[in-house]
Amino acid sequence: MGKQRMAVTIKTLRDLKAEGTPFTALTAYDATYAKTVSQAGVEVILIGDSLGMVLQGHDSTLPVTTADIVYHTRSVAAGNAGALIMADMPFMSYGTVSDALTNAGELMRAGAHMVKLEGTEWMAETVTALSERGVPVCAHLGLTPQFVNKFGGYRIQGRAEAQAKAIIKQAQLMESAGADVILLECVPAPLANEVTKAVKAPVIGIGAGNGTDGQVLVLHDLLGVTHGRKPRFVKDFLAETGSIQGAIEAYVAAVKNRSFPAQEHTFDS
Repeated sequence: MGKQRMAVTIKTLRDLKAEGTPFTALTAYDATYAKTVSQAGVEVILIGDSLGMVLQGHDSTLPVTTADIVYHTRSVAAGNAGALIMADMPFMSYGTVSDALTNAGELMRAGAHMVKLEGTEWMAETVTALSERGVPVCAHLGLTPQFVNKFGGYRIQGRAEAQAKAIIKQAQLMESAGADVILLECVPAPLANEVTKAVKAPVIGIGAGNGTDGQVLVLHDLLGVTHGRKPRFVKDFLAETGSIQGAIEAYVAAVKNRSFPAQEHTFDS
């Protein structure tokens, strides 16, 4: 087991970005895994709406409710050993500013230190309202799974020049609106690198190359127990280590030395 460390905060993530030291994020949904993940040195625990697929068996994240995320956030907070806890705001839980404030309040009371929202320009007012009221925000850009029906599937975003420029502008807008962290999902690595340089906020990537400030994976993907088609950006760390603790520690080490994600996990264009 890793040593107990001082609690990770937004300042910790900013300092790591300034130092050029990559940091890690990983999903967890209960107290046992929260303790395992945080003691392995992971800086950020995400209670993702991915639980709709990996825990509840749905084919998307859309059925997940705020009550679901609140329940799992409480569980994670009970086992956490110093990681920053980020909780997803589920589909349509922030459709209006009023809804966002109410539901974010529930998540923060359950033990979250930050909430994550998916969207683009329309989200700026909501981000500002949350930030002004003391709720740290992670803005999720690129492939946003809650928009799967608009995208027509889970497709790489930002390959066209116009779309790439739009994502850079969206990241800058979210930061200006008050977002403390940007998350980029399934965008070409060169674009992710541009976004990382274009904002002062720490940038977390998934399927975005190894040039971002941090990386995030779904725990079940890291352990190789996800069923169905495996996304390109996934690596089974359990196969190489033989233990759950060892797999998580190997993930942390690989992110820190930038050997993960490797080329085979990356979209170039």
